[in-house]
Amino acid sequence: MNTDTAFHSVLEAIQRASEQYKIDAAHLKTLLENQETTENEANQYALQYSLNCISMEQPNWTYLAAHLYLNDLYAQAADMRRYEEQQQYGDFYQLVEKLTEIGIYSEDLLRLYTKEEIYEIGKAIDPSKDYLFTYVGLFLLADRYLARDYEKHTYELPQERFMIIAMTLMKNEEKSERISLVKEAYWALSNLYMTVATPTLANAGKSYGQLSSCFIDTVDDSLDSIYLNNWDIARLSKDGGGIGIYYGKVRALGSDIKKFKGNSSGVIPWIRLVNDTAVSVDQLGQRQGAIAIYLDVFHKDIMNGFLDLKTNNGDERRKAHDIFTGVSIPDLFMEKLQEADETGRSIGEWHTFCPHQVKQIMGWKDDQGNPLGLEDFYDERDEKLFTKKYEEAVNHPLLPRKKYRAMDIMARIMVSQLEAGTPYMFYRDEVNRQNPNKHLKGLSRTSIYCSNLCTEIMQNMSATVIQNEYQDEEGNIIFVRKPGDFVVCNLSSIHLPNAVKANVLERLIRIQMRMLDNTIDINQISVGQAKWTNQKYRAVGLGTFGWHHLLALKGFHWESDEAVQYADDLYGEIAYLTIQASMELAKEKGAYPLFPGSEWDSGEYFNRKGYTSDKWKNLQQEIKAYGVRNGWMMAVAPNSSTAKIGGSTDGIDPLYAVEYAEEKKNFKFKVTAPDLNHQTYNYYRHVRHELDQLWSIRQNAARQKHIDQSISFNLYVRHDIKARDLLGLHMDAWKQGLKTTYYVRSTSQTEIEECEACHS
Repeated sequence: MNTDTAFHSVLEAIQRASEQYKIDAAHLKTLLENQETTENEANQYALQYSLNCISMEQPNWTYLAAHLYLNDLYAQAADMRRYEEQQQYGDFYQLVEKLTEIGIYSEDLLRLYTKEEIYEIGKAIDPSKDYLFTYVGLFLLADRYLARDYEKHTYELPQERFMIIAMTLMKNEEKSERISLVKEAYWALSNLYMTVATPTLANAGKSYGQLSSCFIDTVDDSLDSIYLNNWDIARLSKDGGGIGIYYGKVRALGSDIKKFKGNSSGVIPWIRLVNDTAVSVDQLGQRQGAIAIYLDVFHKDIMNGFLDLKTNNGDERRKAHDIFTGVSIPDLFMEKLQEADETGRSIGEWHTFCPHQVKQIMGWKDDQGNPLGLEDFYDERDEKLFTKKYEEAVNHPLLPRKKYRAMDIMARIMVSQLEAGTPYMFYRDEVNRQNPNKHLKGLSRTSIYCSNLCTEIMQNMSATVIQNEYQDEEGNIIFVRKPGDFVVCNLSSIHLPNAVKANVLERLIRIQMRMLDNTIDINQISVGQAKWTNQKYRAVGLGTFGWHHLLALKGFHWESDEAVQYADDLYGEIAYLTIQASMELAKEKGAYPLFPGSEWDSGEYFNRKGYTSDKWKNLQQEIKAYGVRNGWMMAVAPNSSTAKIGGSTDGIDPLYAVEYAEEKKNFKFKVTAPDLNHQTYNYYRHVRHELDQLWSIRQNAARQKHIDQSISFNLYVRHDIKARDLLGLHMDAWKQGLKTTYYVRSTSQTEIEECEACHS
């Protein structure tokens, strides 16, 4: 028997986890005590043994594996930082000093906080919170996000990463309140009541990278705009952002250039250029850039290659397999799909146009005399301005167009979705109707043309244009660009099971909104117009994850009226607390600059939502007096990676399987449903592709009522789904007021790699 005290920490971890999680690890303990191995070898043996034991019958072995993995992390950090491993955590001030000295941490931490303050903050670090992690959550956090030196040696430990994030996001707060706010943010993070978005998790406190998750740009119909957009997105992609791009203003294949007819090559070659940028700019070697490109269903190139960009058949010279696609769809198109003859055959006609030719021929202009296209109008409930303009275009004898059956276009959309998962669906009229900041464009003028990479961001957009180019007295070439609204969103998500069970939503959302709002001011965005847009709207996206996990804990079946009603009730409460927190921040720091005239200001937002209770009326009066700090506040992102770090289920998605293998580039682990036991199993056993998606749509419609932006919402279907059934899902999503749908995930597809930038 090996009685060497070097085994102490391994055996202690086994004993602690056995007692805490009711694991029978006696056999493992006996095996180790009878082997002549070093402590490190014993730890690795026990870790592998534990990972092999994880199953539906014994899910809690994941916590023992996490305990053992912590032993490794503690040993690595202790070795690099020269302290005793048994301490678990070393001197926090020395960590900050060392990583600042070698250039990993930003100098702001030592410049803005005194040594005494950092020592006080360090005392608040609670190593016991490390035992909240599952193995896969801890592994992902350590593998991707903990600060290392340039040789990838481990320095930072999990609770130190959370504390550095808290310090960074609170660094500009009033000094009298700052330490207490740092501790409050650490409370929220360390208890896994919330997560920050991937760029914030990775880059907060460091000397490189930026903190925002999502960006959206509008490309104008000019060579300057196309190439400058490519430059802008390359810089953002380098720093970890996920990007959406609207290409609906770019002229179509066969259009004229400088009045020479038939010379335009359309949008496809430019999209291929973006595809190459996504591959080339690989976010510090961690992953490829992630970019989604949207086109209107009334753009002539929609059937000239756009819907085939990611499919495996056809001319490879017109493919772009590394970007993602989205289609912007007006209500009128969905209505055309419902037009049928006496036999039930769909007969609705749909016309597609070149946006350049529409502007040339139709002569529509805004108040400043700028030409407008079809994309610049949308339908209100009582004023169908897009429909009116579309019919004018259809009836104009000189305007070139291509005519299709609407159902033929929809069939192409669905074929691409079943093969490649995309295009995403963006219901443009509903998005613009629900926009609380439409006051800047006027009645029925489109403010929002598309969404982002993950379909949850909905904010005002416009193209940046070059106004002048000249040479100064020193010979420098100066470009003068008029900045458009280049959308930025900062994300953070509530861990629903943890926060609801602990009854901390009000306290949590108050600190979470402050963290999000502070991100706007401290973030270093490389693209000037993006930073400018972020400052004037101060948009944030508070979201959630762990919905299926929460339903299982509550005892609600996915396919039930109870789940739909709970979505309505819970997200109504989250909306109230979020808007209230933004009002309190406005009272303290001022409203966002464009608040006057918005629907937050007029109260129309609350009227439209039907918020008529006394508490809502009182909040509306306070907002009238003080404003809100943020022009947009809520967005529910996919939350795949960060949900795993939190030990819960992805976003608002149903579970993939009760037991499955979680696999990425550098690992493959067995994973079970969170909090799996004989009670929760009954609510997990019907998983993604087995569930009736109409119930998922009903749930999402219930929560969408309360979300001012949108929700990353996937449809899960069998590979042999009939076309009419998939069409039925899309029609139901549109009729129930969803703003977007994300992937169509079929059982024939391998798991689709998502951008982790938007996972908050």
